[in-house]
Order: sequence, then C-alpha cells, then structure tokens
Amino acid sequence: MNSHDQSVESADGTRLVVRRLGVGDPVVLVHGSGGGLHSWAAVADDLAHDHEVWLPARRGYGPSDVPPGVKSFRDETADLVAVIETARRSSGRPVHLVGASYGATLALHTTSAEPRDVRSLAVFEPPLFAAGAEIAPLLNRYRAAFERDDAAAMAAALNDVTRVPAEVVAAIAAGAGDRRPDPVEARRSAVGWLHDLEALAQDSTDITRWSSIAVPTLLLAGADTWEPMPTTMNALATTIPAARYVVWPGQSHFVTMTAPALVAQALRRFFAGVPVA
Repeated sequence: MNSHDQSVESADGTRLVVRRLGVGDPVVLVHGSGGGLHSWAAVADDLAHDHEVWLPARRGYGPSDVPPGVKSFRDETADLVAVIETARRSSGRPVHLVGASYGATLALHTTSAEPRDVRSLAVFEPPLFAAGAEIAPLLNRYRAAFERDDAAAMAAALNDVTRVPAEVVAAIAAGAGDRRPDPVEARRSAVGWLHDLEALAQDSTDITRWSSIAVPTLLLAGADTWEPMPTTMNALATTIPAARYVVWPGQSHFVTMTAPALVAQALRRFFAGVPVA
C-alpha cells in the first residue's frame, strides 16, 4: 500500500511526522510506548483498502521531535488534536480514533478533552493502572538506567511498570534468540519510553473520569493478557456503559502484531456501525 509521510505542527511548535495511506473515512491509529510509525503497520495496510489511515509518531519518538522538558498528557492531547484536525481538513470528515496501550490512554484523554472531530473511539488495553505516585520511583530508576545506557536495568524497570509476568518476559527473550535490536531504533524507543513515563507519573489512576465520553466507543482486550489489565478493562467497560466490549480468546497485549487481521476486522465492523456524522 502506497504511503506518504508529512509533518503536522502541534500547538507548541512540536513537529510530528505522520504517515498517511489509503482512501476513505479517516482513521487515526495511535501507537503505544516503545513504538513508532511502524507499530500499526499490518493493521494499517489492511484498513487502508477502504479507509484513509493516519499514523502519527508521537512526540519523543523519532522522526517526530523530541522536545526538551517533562512531557504531559496535556502536551500529547494537543499533538493528537493537531493530527485529528489535519485529517478532518483533508477528508472533510470526522475521524475514527484508535489507540493501543499507552496510545489508548492518550486517545481517552483526547476524546474526553476535545471530542469535536472524533466520530468514534476504539481503545485496546490502556494501562490505566500504571499511573501516578507509584510510577515516580520507577521513572527515576528508568532515567538512571537510561543515562548510563543500561538496557537490562531499563527493561527491568519497564517490567515493573507494565507488570508483565516473568514467564512472558522469558518467552519473548527466547523468541528473540540471538537477534539484537538495531541500536538506533533501540535508543529511539528508550527515549520515547522515558517521556511516556514522565506523563504517566503525573497522571491519575481514576477510571471514573472517562464516564463523560459520549462518542461511540469500542473496548478491545486479549483474554490472555495478565492482571491487572483484565480488572482495569472491566472497570472501564462499567465506566463507559454504552461501549461495546470485545475480548479475544487466545490473544494478549501483543495482538496488533500477532493477529493484525483480527484487529482490522473488529475495527472495520465497528466503524461500519457508527452513524454518519
């Protein structure tokens, strides 16, 4: 699928690189921590057969700008609003907003604050439990490891944030074998994680704040994802009572990579049922 990269300027002048592909109703796909332009690639290629897909690299993740200072969800909400407004101007239509993991938390923030151009919202496993004061010491641990370029210590701190079980960590490591990440990509991911942790440390674990979301909403989860994600998703489903809630058997937090066709199919079915704005 042919794609085109363009720049979008946020309210504070931060330059965001956005990949665009396909033709049709606009869809904005927001990546999680450690991701980038590539994160939604397989899902985007599928959706682009009948949708105009927009893939922003969030601030802190190259090739977008890495601004100085401590990042907040307010900054990233302004970024995402700029991307949504650009997609709206391009197509003349409001967007379907989709986020995975940290990107899902950001999509919730953005829809709650600025729903005007959001036609629908789909969120996959936002880590709403990983926020606030308990993240601050993990941020400090991660920052210290980052500054000495200690990949193992960075990974250990992140595992304590995401609460990935040890056996899952071991399975991922075994699957990687002797493959080593590209050092440029690894550093880009590490920088992005640092900024994401800054925003999470200032955020709240209060799930009830999302009760004001009124756009058509789809909640997505994998049945095999570890706690506290299932409890978190159930609480979110209670908070947004009009939301549709889909749990995929045999899938986990990595479903956008392991089963992209399943994700694209669920999104396409959801979009088709959203009233025309």
